[in-house]
Amino acid sequence: MVIDGIYYALGLAAGGALVSYLAKPVYGVPLFLLAAFCLYFFRDPDRVVPDGKVAVSPADGKVVVVRQEGKDQQRISIFLNVFDVHVNRSPIAGKVVAVEYHRGKFLVASKEEASTENEMNTVTVEGDGSRVVFKQIAGLIARRIVCWKKVGDPIAAGERFGLIKFGSRMDIVLGPEWEIQVREGERVSAGSSVLARKKT
Repeated sequence: MVIDGIYYALGLAAGGALVSYLAKPVYGVPLFLLAAFCLYFFRDPDRVVPDGKVAVSPADGKVVVVRQEGKDQQRISIFLNVFDVHVNRSPIAGKVVAVEYHRGKFLVASKEEASTENEMNTVTVEGDGSRVVFKQIAGLIARRIVCWKKVGDPIAAGERFGLIKFGSRMDIVLGPEWEIQVREGERVSAGSSVLARKKT
């Protein structure tokens, strides 16, 4: 579990206890339920990372876009609802060469405009001759993007690098050396679902 969830749950539980004490116990129930939801939301299950020259999903959720963008780029967009695990993982092993935070809007993350207009954090990793870009994109509810990695850090495939609090979106941009393995509408799991395989 991400420690943020414990802090949120403790705060809400304390509020529920105070409301129950000052008023009626039933009035504290919504806060206790929210505390339980925070513990659920910030769960961080272990995942088995597949072997081979693959790019794994950086997020849990539903694939909403698989698109060729120009000659040399392919984009996969994943929408995360509030019930998905929101811990993000690196698609490939390598070195973090760029981390850029961009302020923006908080449109519904399932909409295509969110990929360009919403607040986001863009991470670039280079490894084994590939350069992969992935974007943590805030949504209508998500107002906090967390990234634990900085430029120069090594990173393993499937390694945790951050999270987006509550509903959000993740975009992955791959080069022409990758063959996409997913389709729109599929559900994927961070660190374990294969998004693309490297061409030999």
